Amino acid sequence: MRPWSERPQIEATLLNPALFATSLSVAARAYEQRAERLMIWPLAFLVPPLVLHRPTREALPATIATHLPTWIGRQPLIRAGFPARAKQLTPLTREGLRLGLRTGVLSIDAGGVRGSLDVPDGDGDLVDVLKAAKFLGRWLPKVERPSSVFALLGVRP
Repeated sequence: MRPWSERPQIEATLLNPALFATSLSVAARAYEQRAERLMIWPLAFLVPPLVLHRPTREALPATIATHLPTWIGRQPLIRAGFPARAKQLTPLTREGLRLGLRTGVLSIDAGGVRGSLDVPDGDGDLVDVLKAAKFLGRWLPKVERPSSVFALLGVRP
């Protein structure tokens, strides 16, 4: 990772560890509430590339009733760009995980990630990102095997 002083201002402003930690905490909390188990930590690396990329976030289905394989089949451009986006955001996701653990908005227990935050009231881009993170937290447990999610998105844990 480049030091903060060497990062472009847009990256430092929009892709900061606090945003990653917050979105991961919201997703992990929703996952635990829906699945009654903790989100496995590798799934945390799928959340930012799905919620921070506006076209992907806006293409997410309206309800969790939509099956992930069906949605991905209908979104070939999103599927095609996802691996590169995920790879690019991996170091930033790690930073967000570390910040979340240091600040207590995330914790790791028995290989799973626990979040403590929920979506605040309001509107705007931040709330849209967090709503999408909560949606993912509720949607991802519907896939029986987490490895299937990675395979469908064309990435490896």
